[in-house]
Amino acid sequence: MNEAIRGDVAAWREGRVGVVEIRRPPNNFFDNALIADIGAGFETFDADPECRVIVLAAAGKNFCAGADFANRPATGLTAEGGEKHLYKEAIRLFRGKKPVIAAIQGAAVGGGLGLALVADFRVACPEARFSANFTRLGFHPGFGLTVTLPHLIGAQRAALMFYTGRRIGGEEAGAWGLADLVVPAGELRGAAMAMAGEIAQSAPLAVVSTRETLRRGLIDRIEAATERELVEQEWQRRTEDFREGVAASAARRLPDFKGR
Repeated sequence: MNEAIRGDVAAWREGRVGVVEIRRPPNNFFDNALIADIGAGFETFDADPECRVIVLAAAGKNFCAGADFANRPATGLTAEGGEKHLYKEAIRLFRGKKPVIAAIQGAAVGGGLGLALVADFRVACPEARFSANFTRLGFHPGFGLTVTLPHLIGAQRAALMFYTGRRIGGEEAGAWGLADLVVPAGELRGAAMAMAGEIAQSAPLAVVSTRETLRRGLIDRIEAATERELVEQEWQRRTEDFREGVAASAARRLPDFKGR
């Protein structure tokens, strides 16, 4: 198929592999519209019988550095006119039927980490960095990460990432199982496409049904967790700590939280 562009997301198919590429460089900050456009790309390939697997990639220095709270503090909030909350929109991504491989360069931070964990597999480079930095911003994790992160790397390591907000480099991510393959940056996209091509050689009906079995109950757990995440984030956004966290992040300094 020819390249189709919706907002800051491009989609095209190379043989049996669909590619969804975020084009909001260098940081690819997300908002409600970007998540909706990624969801539309996934749904297009789900409906395409010639597509068997999807590669989620991003242009620029970073895969997705999360939300730009310093300049768009309302990111994620329900907009007037009936727009869904960002996390509600993100559930569309988890409902996709076909396997997804994410190609991770640079930052996959905050909600960007949540986006990376939508995928079934992650191909990263050593320079990649993964961080659940929510508590360093002064609020509760979101994007269903309270389910997807411990599901992937275990409760202990997930708790460590949540409580500290520390950055995990590409090599360590590979050792933890956060990345399934770590390759040099120049080989990242090619390695993701090669993995996708290998999956595409398997029987498509069998792959889809096997994936449904493996993920049974996952979406229900993510939806339930999202409800909790939204409630906690809503009141924490009104705290002094949240304002301090955002200000400190923008100024690239350590936050001075007061617990209020």
